[in-house]
Formats: sequence, C-alpha cells, structure tokens
Amino acid sequence: MIELKHLTKTFRTASGSLDALKDINLTIQDGDIYGIVGMSGAGKSTLVRCINLLERPTEGQVIVNGREMEKLSAKELRASRRDITMIFQQFNLLMQRTCLKNICFPLEIAGVKKAQAVERAKALLELVGLPDKADAYPAQLSGGQMQRIAIARALATDPKVLLCDEATSALDPNTTHAILRLIREINAKLGITVVVITHQMQVVEEICNRVAILDCGTVAEEGLVTDIFSKPQSEAAKRLVFPADLEAPLPAENGETRIRIVFGGSDATGKPLIATIAKEKNILLNILSASTRTIDGKVYGNMLLGVPNEDGALAQILEYLKAIPDLTVEEV
Repeated sequence: MIELKHLTKTFRTASGSLDALKDINLTIQDGDIYGIVGMSGAGKSTLVRCINLLERPTEGQVIVNGREMEKLSAKELRASRRDITMIFQQFNLLMQRTCLKNICFPLEIAGVKKAQAVERAKALLELVGLPDKADAYPAQLSGGQMQRIAIARALATDPKVLLCDEATSALDPNTTHAILRLIREINAKLGITVVVITHQMQVVEEICNRVAILDCGTVAEEGLVTDIFSKPQSEAAKRLVFPADLEAPLPAENGETRIRIVFGGSDATGKPLIATIAKEKNILLNILSASTRTIDGKVYGNMLLGVPNEDGALAQILEYLKAIPDLTVEEV
C-alpha cells in the first residue's frame, strides 16, 4: 500500500518559491491501477517522482508497505527502489545494448548471476510478447516494441509497484491500446500495483479503477473512476470529463435552455433517447455535444442538449429523464 500524507513539494527559483504540490493526501491500495490525471503543470510528474523519492518532499510523508521512505538509509532506499520501478514516455533504453541485455541490466546491478539474469530476461520477453527480439537493438524496434522492452526491464527485479509516467503519450492510438492492455494483464497476472500518470482521460477510463484529479498541485477530486466519470464534482474534473462543453455553442438569447444528461452505466444508451422524446413528447431537442465510453463493460458518458423555450417543454423533459435509472440530468 502507498500512503501520501500531507505531501508538499516546493521548488526554489530565482524569482522565489514554487509550490508544485500542496498538502497531497492519497492512499493507493495493493493491486490498484490508480490514475493520477491533470492538465500540464498540475504536478503529476513531481508527485510520481516523490513516491520513489527521486524528488524528496519538502513536507509530509511517503509510506510504502508500512515503511516511511524518507527515513530509509541510502542502502535501504536503493533496495526499496527495486520494488518500485518506473517506465517513461521516451522509453530510456540503452541504445548500445540488445533488448535482452537491456532487461538484464537492473539484474546485473542487483548482483544476480548472469545465467539467472538471462533466464529471467527471456521469460519477460515472452511475457511482453517479444520473444524474438532478444538480439535486436532498440533502434530496430517500433515505439510500441520499445515500450514493451521498457516494461520487461521494469519487471526484471520482481517489483511490487510499477509507476507509469506518461508511458503512452508518444504512441499512436492503436499502440496505446495494446500497451494499456499489456499493463492491465500484468496487473492481473502478477498482482503489481500500477500508478498511471497521464493527461489523457482515455487512458484512465481504459485501465484504471481509481483516479485522483490534480489541479495546480492539489487534489481536486479522488475516487472510483466510474463515479468521477458519471458525476464529477469539481470544476477540474468537469473540465477533463466534459471537455466538449467548453466548445459547445452558446444558445441564442431566449432560444433554448441547455441541459446535460449523464449516463451512469444504465441501459439508457441502448435506447434511441432523443428520437423517443421527439415521438412521445413532441419536443425537438438540439444535440450540442455527445460523448460515451465503456468502462468495465458498462456505458458511461454525457450529452449536452438544447431544449426549446416553449411552454412546459423543460419541465416535461426533466421529468422524463429523471425517471430513467442510472441517468442524471442538470441545467447548464
């Protein structure tokens, strides 16, 4: 389990001090795939680097499996970091080494015998789906293949925690899905706790079970992914979950009222909702934006609608929609 208690990180600059993190409190349970998401500059990468003490917090505690990281000796910290490994956006492979030797590298540092290290590396190449790339060099691989090798290298020391710092940001959508699928399989097979740092909500919705929304160095909102995607409470979460709202055209004065409906895993998305309203209520709605997604086999998402300012139209629409299970509606 990872516990962050009252974590603050302040950087000293020529123009003064900068609070990158402010009083962060988070608990990440064993086996979680935990997302930390926010816009650029929110403090995500600083936070993940504090977990393994690549950045030392200015205040607060980082407790991993009951051990307070800041109180460890240099030797104990090096040993602890073998249990907390990391993959990055740019892969960070050693270009002069083959894929097999890249995976062996952390085992060499740990003093593992060569034959044992090679056997472990070959097993990991199988795990990430690249058993035929043992003698290839990173320059001969695609971006997705390089990230698979980086994942294999991160798993070499049999870690308990895998930190992913924007690990799919440099990849195309199809390769991103494949890497996320691999991370999810590793989490399920090996029971490794995964912390995913990203600015992409699509990454969070695809593999994470819990998420923290970071905004200007603070936790704006935290909870189950399904809860935050269906009913975001903070303005920061709403900006990330409902980005289309920011681009939606404003209704003409006295022309219509905007409402947002949010699907929370109900069967409503399988029903021609707008067509049904038009048929049964004789009210034509204007679809300003719409987005749905599937999480754990259930459909979530939202629609931004324009309701004509006709006598009783808004009241009828609200009454109709509020009667549908697992669907919420609000005026915008």
